[in-house]
Amino acid sequence: MPYHIAREGQTYGPYTLEDLQRYVASGNVLLTDLAKSDDSPDWVPVAQILNPAAGATAAVPISPDYTPPAAPYIQPAAYAASPYPDPPNLHWALVLLIGICTCGVFFVIWDLVQVLWVKRVQPQTKAMPYFIAYAIGSFLNVGASMGTSAAIMNGAHPTSSPVSALISLATLVLLILFRFAMKASLEQHFNGPEPLGLRLGPVMTFFFGGLYFQYHLNRLNEMKRAMAYRGY
Repeated sequence: MPYHIAREGQTYGPYTLEDLQRYVASGNVLLTDLAKSDDSPDWVPVAQILNPAAGATAAVPISPDYTPPAAPYIQPAAYAASPYPDPPNLHWALVLLIGICTCGVFFVIWDLVQVLWVKRVQPQTKAMPYFIAYAIGSFLNVGASMGTSAAIMNGAHPTSSPVSALISLATLVLLILFRFAMKASLEQHFNGPEPLGLRLGPVMTFFFGGLYFQYHLNRLNEMKRAMAYRGY
Protein backbone atom coordinates (compact mmCIF):
# COMPACT_ATOMS: atom_id res chain seq x y z
CA MET A 1 0.00 0.00 0.00
CA PRO A 2 1.58 3.34 -1.02
CA TYR A 3 1.81 6.21 1.45
CA HIS A 4 2.24 9.96 0.98
CA ILE A 5 4.33 11.96 3.44
CA ALA A 6 3.56 15.57 4.51
CA ARG A 7 6.02 17.90 6.21
CA GLU A 8 5.62 21.65 6.68
CA GLY A 9 3.00 21.91 3.94
CA GLN A 10 5.02 19.87 1.40
CA THR A 11 3.81 16.44 0.22
CA TYR A 12 6.14 13.67 -0.93
CA GLY A 13 5.74 10.14 -2.26
CA PRO A 14 4.13 7.77 -2.76
CA TYR A 15 6.33 5.34 -0.80
CA THR A 16 5.84 1.71 0.18
CA LEU A 17 5.87 0.59 3.80
CA GLU A 18 9.37 -0.80 3.23
CA ASP A 19 10.46 2.61 1.89
CA LEU A 20 9.11 4.31 5.02
CA GLN A 21 10.96 1.91 7.30
CA ARG A 22 14.21 2.48 5.39
CA TYR A 23 13.86 6.27 5.30
CA VAL A 24 13.01 6.45 9.01
CA ALA A 25 16.10 4.36 9.75
CA SER A 26 18.26 6.73 7.66
CA GLY A 27 16.69 9.85 9.17
CA ASN A 28 15.23 11.13 5.88
CA VAL A 29 11.68 10.62 7.19
CA LEU A 30 10.80 11.53 10.78
CA LEU A 31 8.41 9.62 13.02
CA THR A 32 6.58 12.92 13.57
CA ASP A 33 5.99 13.47 9.84
CA LEU A 34 2.40 12.91 8.69
CA ALA A 35 1.44 10.01 6.43
CA LYS A 36 -1.69 8.97 4.56
CA SER A 37 -2.53 6.09 2.27
CA ASP A 38 -4.91 6.34 -0.67
CA ASP A 39 -7.45 4.28 1.31
CA SER A 40 -7.38 6.54 4.37
CA PRO A 41 -8.96 10.03 4.54
CA ASP A 42 -6.86 11.08 7.55
CA TRP A 43 -3.24 12.08 8.03
CA VAL A 44 -1.52 10.35 10.95
CA PRO A 45 2.06 10.39 12.28
CA VAL A 46 4.49 8.03 10.57
CA ALA A 47 5.05 6.39 13.96
CA GLN A 48 1.43 5.22 13.91
CA ILE A 49 1.87 3.70 10.44
CA LEU A 50 4.96 1.77 11.49
CA ASN A 51 3.54 0.80 14.88
CA PRO A 52 -0.28 0.81 14.72
CA ALA A 53 -0.66 -0.43 18.30
CA ALA A 54 1.16 2.63 19.63
CA GLY A 55 -1.25 5.02 17.93
CA ALA A 56 -4.50 3.10 18.26
CA THR A 57 -6.08 5.93 20.22
CA ALA A 58 -5.02 8.66 17.78
CA ALA A 59 -8.17 8.76 15.65
CA VAL A 60 -8.39 12.54 15.29
CA PRO A 61 -7.76 13.70 11.67
CA ILE A 62 -4.71 15.92 11.22
CA SER A 63 -4.25 18.45 8.45
CA PRO A 64 -1.14 17.94 6.27
CA ASP A 65 -0.44 21.67 6.69
CA TYR A 66 -0.03 21.20 10.44
CA THR A 67 3.50 22.00 11.60
CA PRO A 68 4.47 20.21 14.83
CA PRO A 69 6.47 22.03 17.49
CA ALA A 70 10.19 22.30 16.89
CA ALA A 71 11.16 19.91 19.68
CA PRO A 72 10.01 16.64 18.00
CA TYR A 73 12.22 17.46 15.01
CA ILE A 74 15.41 17.37 17.08
CA GLN A 75 17.11 14.30 15.66
CA PRO A 76 20.62 12.87 15.59
CA ALA A 77 22.53 14.11 12.56
CA ALA A 78 21.44 11.13 10.47
CA TYR A 79 20.83 13.13 7.33
CA ALA A 80 24.32 14.61 7.49
CA ALA A 81 25.63 11.05 7.37
CA SER A 82 23.89 10.32 4.07
CA PRO A 83 25.93 7.86 1.98
CA TYR A 84 25.24 9.88 -1.17
CA PRO A 85 27.62 12.65 -2.27
CA ASP A 86 26.21 16.16 -2.52
CA PRO A 87 25.28 17.31 -6.04
CA PRO A 88 27.55 19.75 -7.93
CA ASN A 89 26.98 23.12 -6.29
CA LEU A 90 28.35 25.81 -8.60
CA HIS A 91 25.71 28.53 -8.70
CA TRP A 92 23.60 28.33 -11.85
CA ALA A 93 24.28 32.02 -12.64
CA LEU A 94 28.03 31.33 -12.68
CA VAL A 95 27.45 28.34 -14.96
CA LEU A 96 25.55 30.64 -17.32
CA LEU A 97 28.21 33.38 -17.21
CA ILE A 98 31.16 31.02 -17.75
CA GLY A 99 29.25 29.19 -20.49
CA ILE A 100 28.66 32.44 -22.37
CA CYS A 101 32.30 33.52 -21.95
CA THR A 102 33.53 30.17 -23.32
CA CYS A 103 31.12 30.18 -26.30
CA GLY A 104 29.17 27.26 -24.85
CA VAL A 105 32.12 24.96 -24.15
CA PHE A 106 31.61 25.17 -20.38
CA PHE A 107 27.99 24.08 -20.76
CA VAL A 108 29.20 20.75 -22.16
CA ILE A 109 31.84 20.48 -19.42
CA TRP A 110 29.26 21.13 -16.72
CA ASP A 111 26.89 18.60 -18.30
CA LEU A 112 29.73 16.10 -17.85
CA VAL A 113 30.16 17.09 -14.19
CA GLN A 114 26.45 16.62 -13.56
CA VAL A 115 26.17 13.29 -15.35
CA LEU A 116 29.23 11.91 -13.54
CA TRP A 117 27.55 12.75 -10.24
CA VAL A 118 24.27 11.15 -11.39
CA LYS A 119 26.22 8.04 -12.37
CA ARG A 120 27.52 7.79 -8.78
CA VAL A 121 24.06 7.94 -7.18
CA GLN A 122 22.15 6.17 -9.98
CA PRO A 123 24.57 3.62 -11.53
CA GLN A 124 21.91 2.36 -13.97
CA THR A 125 21.17 5.81 -15.42
CA LYS A 126 20.75 6.06 -19.17
CA ALA A 127 22.03 9.63 -19.15
CA MET A 128 25.71 8.62 -19.38
CA PRO A 129 25.56 6.73 -22.72
CA TYR A 130 23.37 9.46 -24.20
CA PHE A 131 25.87 12.10 -23.08
CA ILE A 132 28.81 10.19 -24.59
CA ALA A 133 26.98 9.88 -27.92
CA TYR A 134 25.97 13.55 -27.79
CA ALA A 135 29.56 14.62 -27.03
CA ILE A 136 30.86 12.61 -29.97
CA GLY A 137 28.25 14.18 -32.25
CA SER A 138 29.19 17.65 -30.99
CA PHE A 139 32.86 16.94 -31.69
CA LEU A 140 32.02 15.85 -35.24
CA ASN A 141 29.92 18.98 -35.74
CA VAL A 142 32.80 21.18 -34.59
CA GLY A 143 35.12 19.40 -37.01
CA ALA A 144 32.67 19.92 -39.85
CA SER A 145 32.32 23.62 -38.97
CA MET A 146 36.08 24.08 -38.94
CA GLY A 147 36.31 22.43 -42.35
CA THR A 148 33.67 24.77 -43.72
CA SER A 149 35.47 27.80 -42.27
CA ALA A 150 38.75 26.67 -43.84
CA ALA A 151 37.05 26.28 -47.22
CA ILE A 152 35.64 29.80 -46.99
CA MET A 153 39.06 31.21 -46.10
CA ASN A 154 40.51 29.47 -49.16
CA GLY A 155 37.91 31.07 -51.39
CA ALA A 156 35.87 27.94 -51.97
CA HIS A 157 32.09 28.07 -52.03
CA PRO A 158 30.75 26.36 -48.86
CA THR A 159 28.39 23.43 -49.40
CA SER A 160 26.25 21.55 -46.92
CA SER A 161 26.61 17.77 -47.25
CA PRO A 162 23.75 15.39 -46.31
CA VAL A 163 26.09 13.62 -43.89
CA SER A 164 26.81 16.84 -42.02
CA ALA A 165 23.12 17.66 -41.77
CA LEU A 166 22.37 14.14 -40.54
CA ILE A 167 25.07 14.40 -37.85
CA SER A 168 23.66 17.74 -36.69
CA LEU A 169 20.14 16.29 -36.46
CA ALA A 170 21.36 13.19 -34.63
CA THR A 171 23.31 15.34 -32.17
CA LEU A 172 20.21 17.41 -31.40
CA VAL A 173 18.15 14.25 -30.80
CA LEU A 174 20.85 12.83 -28.52
CA LEU A 175 20.95 16.09 -26.56
CA ILE A 176 17.20 15.89 -25.96
CA LEU A 177 17.41 12.22 -24.95
CA PHE A 178 20.29 13.04 -22.59
CA ARG A 179 18.37 15.86 -20.91
CA PHE A 180 15.26 13.78 -20.31
CA ALA A 181 17.32 10.82 -19.08
CA MET A 182 18.95 13.20 -16.60
CA LYS A 183 15.49 14.47 -15.57
CA ALA A 184 14.29 10.91 -14.94
CA SER A 185 17.39 9.97 -12.92
CA LEU A 186 17.29 13.13 -10.80
CA GLU A 187 13.59 12.69 -10.00
CA GLN A 188 14.11 9.00 -9.24
CA HIS A 189 16.92 9.74 -6.80
CA PHE A 190 15.35 12.72 -5.05
CA ASN A 191 11.98 11.00 -4.66
CA GLY A 192 13.52 7.68 -3.59
CA PRO A 193 16.85 7.28 -1.79
CA GLU A 194 16.85 10.98 -0.85
CA PRO A 195 13.15 11.94 -0.66
CA LEU A 196 13.34 15.69 -1.12
CA GLY A 197 10.38 15.95 -3.47
CA LEU A 198 12.04 17.02 -6.72
CA ARG A 199 9.77 17.76 -9.68
CA LEU A 200 11.23 18.96 -13.00
CA GLY A 201 9.17 20.48 -15.78
CA PRO A 202 9.52 18.99 -19.28
CA VAL A 203 9.46 22.37 -21.07
CA MET A 204 12.26 23.84 -18.93
CA THR A 205 14.19 20.59 -19.28
CA PHE A 206 13.89 20.74 -23.07
CA PHE A 207 15.03 24.34 -23.46
CA PHE A 208 17.51 24.86 -20.60
CA GLY A 209 18.78 21.39 -19.65
CA GLY A 210 21.85 21.51 -17.41
CA LEU A 211 21.29 25.13 -16.38
CA TYR A 212 17.78 24.27 -15.19
CA PHE A 213 19.08 21.18 -13.40
CA GLN A 214 21.76 23.24 -11.65
CA TYR A 215 19.18 25.69 -10.34
CA HIS A 216 17.38 22.82 -8.63
CA LEU A 217 20.60 21.16 -7.46
CA ASN A 218 21.59 24.42 -5.76
CA ARG A 219 18.20 24.49 -4.04
CA LEU A 220 18.46 20.84 -2.98
CA ASN A 221 21.92 21.42 -1.52
CA GLU A 222 20.48 24.25 0.57
CA MET A 223 17.69 21.94 1.78
CA LYS A 224 20.18 19.22 2.70
CA ARG A 225 22.33 21.65 4.66
CA ALA A 226 19.25 22.97 6.51
CA MET A 227 18.11 19.45 7.38
CA ALA A 228 21.59 18.47 8.55
CA TYR A 229 21.82 21.62 10.69
CA ARG A 230 18.40 20.93 12.24
CA GLY A 231 19.56 17.41 13.07
CA TYR A 232 22.28 18.67 15.47
